[in-house]
Amino acid sequence: MEKVIVFGVGQLASLAYFYLTHDSPYEVTGFTVDRDYLKESEFFGLPVVAFDEMEKLYPPNEYKMFLPISFKRMNHIRADKYNQAKAKGYNLISYVSSKATTWPGFVPGDNCFIFEDNTIQPFVEIGNDVILWSGNHIGHHTVIKDHVFISSHVVICGCCTIKPYCFFGVNSTVRDETIVAKETLVGAGALIMKDTKEYEVYIGKATEPAEFRSDEIRSISHKAGG
Repeated sequence: MEKVIVFGVGQLASLAYFYLTHDSPYEVTGFTVDRDYLKESEFFGLPVVAFDEMEKLYPPNEYKMFLPISFKRMNHIRADKYNQAKAKGYNLISYVSSKATTWPGFVPGDNCFIFEDNTIQPFVEIGNDVILWSGNHIGHHTVIKDHVFISSHVVICGCCTIKPYCFFGVNSTVRDETIVAKETLVGAGALIMKDTKEYEVYIGKATEPAEFRSDEIRSISHKAGG
């Protein structure tokens, strides 16, 4: 089994450890964080070391890395650390859940984290440093560029192009043959029907509460439209 060092000691790092341990050909042998965040010496019983000492302790010719970092600053924090790890000479692994649906010929870029129940149709291309949380639909011939974060139950229809540094909130939808421009933020429940412009923000409309109380309903279908 190839040995991997995971960046971080938070929730995403713990998820990466769990998935890689139970569903991959890789062995997690340690964790790393920036020196300013080095507060503990172990995580899951494995050593935690400062990122600036990585090459001495875990040389890149013997170890690979995985950087499961969040979408903060529109994925730029993850992208910056991705570039630093590459500059140190590390090969970055990708994880694709065995419970995701893919087809022959699908090979994502490096440092991708693809969770369970994603449906990735034929001829989809996914670049480097992309996170797909669970339950998304990525339509045929869609191209997802680098440093993108797609949360759960997002539908991206066929023949779309997703430019770098985009974020998609839960239950958002993109119409087929749409170009989502660089650093577009698509909020939860938002519907994208045409090409976006760089740095645009789309906010889904929240459902307003009804003007009656739940304990006033004789049955759920009586006033709730069932």
